[in-house]
Amino acid sequence: MPTAPRDVVRVTAIVVAALVVLRLVAAAITPLTFDEAYYWTWSKHLALSYFDHPPMVALVIRLGTLIAGDTELGVRLISVLLALPMSWATWRSAELLFGGQRLAANATLLLNATMMVSIGTVIVTPDAPLLVAASFVLYTLAQVLSSGKGVWWLGVGVAVGAALLSKYTALFFGPAILIWLLWVPKLRRWLLTPWPYLGGLIAFAMFSPVVIWNADHQWISFVKQFRRAQVDGFNPSYLLELVPTQFVLTTPLAYILGLMGLYALARGAGASGARVLVSSIVWTIALYFAWQATHDRVEGNWLGALYPAFAVAGAVAAGLATWGPRAQRVVRFCMRWAVPVGVVMFVLIVVQANTGVLTGYRRDASVRAVGVGFREIAAEIAAVREKTGATCVMADDYGNTAWLAFYLPKGTCVLQRNERFRWLQQPSPTPEQLAGKLLLVGETNAAAHPGLKATFARIEKVGEVERRRGPLLIDTLELDILDGARRDVLDLTPPVY
Repeated sequence: MPTAPRDVVRVTAIVVAALVVLRLVAAAITPLTFDEAYYWTWSKHLALSYFDHPPMVALVIRLGTLIAGDTELGVRLISVLLALPMSWATWRSAELLFGGQRLAANATLLLNATMMVSIGTVIVTPDAPLLVAASFVLYTLAQVLSSGKGVWWLGVGVAVGAALLSKYTALFFGPAILIWLLWVPKLRRWLLTPWPYLGGLIAFAMFSPVVIWNADHQWISFVKQFRRAQVDGFNPSYLLELVPTQFVLTTPLAYILGLMGLYALARGAGASGARVLVSSIVWTIALYFAWQATHDRVEGNWLGALYPAFAVAGAVAAGLATWGPRAQRVVRFCMRWAVPVGVVMFVLIVVQANTGVLTGYRRDASVRAVGVGFREIAAEIAAVREKTGATCVMADDYGNTAWLAFYLPKGTCVLQRNERFRWLQQPSPTPEQLAGKLLLVGETNAAAHPGLKATFARIEKVGEVERRRGPLLIDTLELDILDGARRDVLDLTPPVY
C-alpha cells in the first residue's frame, strides 16, 4: 500500500531528526581535528576573511560556542544543525523541479545518507555552510523556474553570496547558472531583464568583505586558492584517486543512484528546465575537478557544492525515470538501503576515529587529523610550562598550534613560530611574552635546528609527551625551552607559491 503524502513528510522528518541527533552525539565525543581547532581560533578573532577561506566557518563556530561553550560540541553544534535547513531546501527544490513529495523525500534522504553531509557537518569545515548555501541556490533557482517571478533572482543572489562567504568553490555556480539559461530556450529571456544582474550584484556585495580583506593583505588568500587552477604536467593517477573518494563520500548506494539519475536526466527525464538545472550544476563542478585531477591532487570535499543537486538526481532515478526490470531492482535496492548503509558507515568511521579498534589499533587516515589523546598531553604540556616558567607555548605547524590553543588552559599564550600569515587576525604577542622563556612543542632535536640555534642562546630539552589512541603511539612531541633571543622570535616570511 502506498504511503500517504502526510506520512512521507512525517517519516522523512523523523529520519532527518534522528540523524541529526546521532551526529550531535558524535560531535560531542570526538576530539577536534586540527583544521577544526584552527578554525576555532578564527572564531575568537572574527575578521572579514582569512588566509585559507572566507569567514562563514568562523561565524558558524562562534555562534555554536556562544551556546555550548568552547567544547567539541560547541564548536560543531551549529554545523550539525545546519542539516535541518539544508534538508528543507533540498526537499523543496526536488518538489518544485520534479513534483511529488515522495521524490522530494528521496532527495532529502539521499543527501543525508552521504558521508559528505554526515561527516562534513560533524567535522566543521567551510563545507558545512557551503552545503546549506548550495541547497538554497538550487531552491531559489527552482523558484525562478517554477514561478517565473524575477524577484526570486534576488534570493539566488543571497544564496550564492552566502555560498561565496563559505568557500571559493561557490564561484562555479556562476557558469552553471549561465549554462542553464543559455541551454534552455525559454529561459534566455532572463538575460534581457535586470533580475539576474541584480542577483549578481547582491552576491558580489555579500562577498565584498572578502575582496576588501584580500586587498588589504596583498591578495594573499586569492593567490593561494586560485593558483590551484594552474596546469602543471599530466598525471591521471590523481583522477583515479578522485573517483573512489567520491564513491565513499557519497556512499556507494547513493552514488549509484546519482549516476543513474544523471543518465536519466540526459535521456530526457523531467522538464527541460529542471533537468538542465540539476545537470549543469553537477557537471560544471564535476568536470572541472576531473580536469584538475589530471595534473594535481583534488580533495574529495572540494566537490561539496554539487551534492544537493546530485541527491536530487538520485531521487529522479528512484522516482521518475523508467527502467528495465534489472535496473529497477538495482534502484529499489539502493533506495531502500542507502540510509541504513550511510548510518553504518558513519558509525564505523566515528568508532574508528575515536578508538582505532576496527584496524586492530593500527594507523589509518584519521589517526593524524583527529586529536585523539591531545587533551591528555595538553595537561602534561601545561604542567611543564608552569614548572619551567615559560611565558608562551610555540609550535612550528598550524595543526599543533591550533590544538594547543584549544586544549591548553584558557588564556595560555600559544603561537606558531613560522607561517605568521596564518594568524593575521590575531593580536600580536607582547614584547614581554616573547622576551621570557618559550616552550617549543614538537620540533625533533630542536637543539640542532639551524634557525633555532641562530635565534636563541639556549635550547634545552625538558621532556617529551606521547600522544596515543589506545595502545597505538600516534606521535612523540619533544618539549624544549628556548631562551635568550638574539633576533626576532617569530618568522614573518610571507608565503611562497
